[in-house]
Amino acid sequence: MPYLIVTTVIWSFSFSLIGVYLAGQVDPWFSVLMRIGLAGLLFIPFLKPKGLRLVPALAFMAAGASQLGVMYLFYYHSFLYLSVEEVLLFGITMPIYITLIYDALRGQALRWRYLFSAALAVLGAGVINFSHPKPGFWLGMAIIQAANFFFALGQVGYKRAMERYALPPTQAGALFYLGALCVAILAWLWQGDASGLPTTSTQWLILVWLGLGASGLGYFMWNYGAGKVDAGTLAIMNNAMIPVGLLVNFAIWQEQPAWGNTLAGGAILLFTLWFHQRWIAPREEVA
Repeated sequence: MPYLIVTTVIWSFSFSLIGVYLAGQVDPWFSVLMRIGLAGLLFIPFLKPKGLRLVPALAFMAAGASQLGVMYLFYYHSFLYLSVEEVLLFGITMPIYITLIYDALRGQALRWRYLFSAALAVLGAGVINFSHPKPGFWLGMAIIQAANFFFALGQVGYKRAMERYALPPTQAGALFYLGALCVAILAWLWQGDASGLPTTSTQWLILVWLGLGASGLGYFMWNYGAGKVDAGTLAIMNNAMIPVGLLVNFAIWQEQPAWGNTLAGGAILLFTLWFHQRWIAPREEVA
């Protein structure tokens, strides 16, 4: 749980940095490639091919390709159609995706208690903010939903791989970033625009931070922490990023939020997390 909390704080700054300094200014395919490439530099040196079996390697690489590679391709493009607040808000569907995918990968029937926790989390996030539709609104919403799905798929895939294969965390992390890097390289070669490279030192520094900090350190801690909690808690913690990200965005850019909605939604999320850990998860274990 502490790993998820720390990562939530780290990631909360990423939304504003991307929305203000990179979206529409730096080629999104290059942003994805550099961010994943820098993250990979931290962990790929830990890769030890000797004695590594193919199936576990492919499992962790597939998780990285989905959660970090494919997700980023949709995520960066969503900022072309949505504001930072809207990108954050439309992450409210993440708990539903996580719960459904986790049960599907385990070959189990849908656990209604977990779905109830996820629904409460969605309610809490939905209370926080509402943005009026604008041109490109529905396309942007569809794009961020695709990003949410692949982010959830990668998280659950990594969690299931950790449960099934006994690999050191650094080895698993190296395979994760290697899979994501394969997607980023192919995407850049396919759609990349060399004329859209960063033009200011601020943009370069932000990409370095997003690569080494938010992606490198952040995803490693998040996935490691995801392996230590149940799927319901993981689903709820995904939505905890919404109020934190909104507060950071409001603080940096001096926007005036609807404080009543923000505080009320945040309170619902905190209650949901407590309720799930206190009542839902123990009963699922007994069942």
